Amino acid sequence: MLSSMVKEHQAKQAIKKEVQETKRKEACAAANELTQALVNHLNVGVAQAYLNQKKLDAEAKQLHTSATNFSKQTQQWVNLVDSFSSALKELGDVENWAKTIDADIRTITAALETVYKGSQEAASESQ
Repeated sequence: MLSSMVKEHQAKQAIKKEVQETKRKEACAAANELTQALVNHLNVGVAQAYLNQKKLDAEAKQLHTSATNFSKQTQQWVNLVDSFSSALKELGDVENWAKTIDADIRTITAALETVYKGSQEAASESQ
């Protein structure tokens, strides 16, 4: 009777061990599946962040290129405006020079007319 109780106890123990081992394996498998699911979920986010970073890098390069081109174009515009401004100043200088010459010529003309009239009057008096 005691030996049958021991055998029965050992049989129950073996069954409990098998059930425990089965549950342990199921728990390990479930933990592995959970871990894999979490890693996959995180990988999706990381992959999306990586793709977004690549897009941002490409757009940053394009923006830098556009900014450089805009800077060059702006410098060309500034040079063109400076050139135009210089040309206007030169025109102003030429206009001023022309006015000065015109005033000098009028003065000379007036002086010559006065001298001519004076010489005409002197010639008519001497006759």
